[in-house]
Amino acid sequence: MSWLRPPGPVAPGLHIGLLGGSFNPAHRGHLYVAEVAIKRLHLDYVWLLVAPQNPLKPAADMLPLIRRVELARALAGRRPRLVVSDLEQGLASRYTIDTIRALICRFPGVDFFWLMGSDNLEQFHRWRRWQDIAACLPIAVVLRPGSTLAPLKAKAMQRFGARIIVVDGRRNESSATALRACGITKG
Repeated sequence: MSWLRPPGPVAPGLHIGLLGGSFNPAHRGHLYVAEVAIKRLHLDYVWLLVAPQNPLKPAADMLPLIRRVELARALAGRRPRLVVSDLEQGLASRYTIDTIRALICRFPGVDFFWLMGSDNLEQFHRWRRWQDIAACLPIAVVLRPGSTLAPLKAKAMQRFGARIIVVDGRRNESSATALRACGITKG
């Protein structure tokens, strides 16, 4: 199975952030979350996990997986600490909890962190077995424009506040929704 091979360097004691999502398309907001997390959490790497299909989003507007991976790789550019992967395709995983458990099992000496923008925190309670995700690994929420108050009202913060780290940096306004509305993803 190809998923047994890590998408990037792994070794016991490494701190790796996992930033999953549709990346439809990848944009500077994703890059912002990854870079802020690297700096604030002293991460060795961030793996950008391009999901085959987000169960909470319609498939009709989704670019093909290979195109979304290409766009994420273009965004990551030559940043050696950003690793783009479609490993969920190899895992045949539809849900974050399954991906996380597989990675923790396969790489037990690695300290993984789940990364998300505060805009995702608002609907995190809709994710399959979101409580188990918070129990499996620390979650780092990077504040994003328009959702800086999300940590105050999110169900996940009320239940798992001690396991969720809120980090901030200079804000980035990019959003996939805005890019799709402008037709930037065509092609």
